[in-house]
Amino acid sequence: MSDSLTYIKRIGADTSSLFEELAALRIEVFRDYPYLYEGSLEYEKEYLRTYSRSADSMIFSVYDGGKMVGATTCIPLIDESKEVIEPFINSGYKLDEVFYFGESILLKPYRGLGLGHRFFDEREKHALSFGNYKFTCFCAVQRPDDHPKKPDGYRPNDKFWLHRGYAPEKGLVSEFEWLDMGKEKPTKKPMMYWMRATLDNL
Repeated sequence: MSDSLTYIKRIGADTSSLFEELAALRIEVFRDYPYLYEGSLEYEKEYLRTYSRSADSMIFSVYDGGKMVGATTCIPLIDESKEVIEPFINSGYKLDEVFYFGESILLKPYRGLGLGHRFFDEREKHALSFGNYKFTCFCAVQRPDDHPKKPDGYRPNDKFWLHRGYAPEKGLVSEFEWLDMGKEKPTKKPMMYWMRATLDNL
């Protein structure tokens, strides 16, 4: 299957050409645990405009034929939203030294093909290309171990992230609000950051 896939990379304002497809893909993938996200295309496209407003953002997407089946995003931390930036300010980080990795999402049939590593490779290469970022990071939702929607046999991505050189920074936490599947009102969820020093900073 991997031989039939094609890839598109867009930078800065050009990322907007991918928003319609990426918004739909985010809604589909994030319905699953642990995000359980009840999304809307209108909200998604507004959220994604953050990337088109940043000159140095990137979206890297994967296609099978004409269908987007996966994508990953990254952006300078300083160009992100207040909710993302705030814990870094409070912890004393210099915002212009951190590159933020957004989502990495794949439809289920395309998992296990090495695309998760490809996504990290592409984002890390993009961040390093500027020569001034000391850290790359991303965040992940924290759900309680006894969450009623947790599937049997669920395995988080922690081992994969650790293998990539990332470690959780427990002092760095944001709260994002969204509507869970089957719920009537949005609630806030803790999002913990994982960080890695860039190769030039090791």
